[in-house]
Amino acid sequence: MFRKIRKFKNEINQAEVNELLKTSKRGVLAMNGDDGYPYAVPVNYFYDENEGRIFFHSAKAGYKVDCLKSSDKVCFTVIGNEMIREEEWAPYMQSVVIFGRCQLIDDNQMAMKRLKDFAMKYYPSENMVIDEIKADGKAVQMFQIDIEYMTGKEVQEK
Repeated sequence: MFRKIRKFKNEINQAEVNELLKTSKRGVLAMNGDDGYPYAVPVNYFYDENEGRIFFHSAKAGYKVDCLKSSDKVCFTVIGNEMIREEEWAPYMQSVVIFGRCQLIDDNQMAMKRLKDFAMKYYPSENMVIDEIKADGKAVQMFQIDIEYMTGKEVQEK
């Protein structure tokens, strides 16, 4: 159902894929939008390697939420690890493309746990995370992407 990477020599291994997903700060979430147009938006996220899921938060209303209600099929892309190798002038970069199904986490206790996991990636201390969740946690909702297929590659940008 999903296409394999065309230039297999550029493919990165699963450990490199996991590392890129764990360390990158943002990805682009692509959804089915209105009138057949795709809608892609950058989001902060948390990757749970053990569960094979991506988690992100959202306001309780808006175009992104409407798109996810109408279709749970998504594509999520992360780009990172740009580097210049001594022998080459143009940068190398890695990317991961994920296809999966996205759903709202409707169990409030689980949503708050995932919100904390998510926030710990971005905030410098657990105390700050707890304070932020107390102040604004009720204004957000958490979504999870169940990964069905993912590929990673490294290419030189020249």
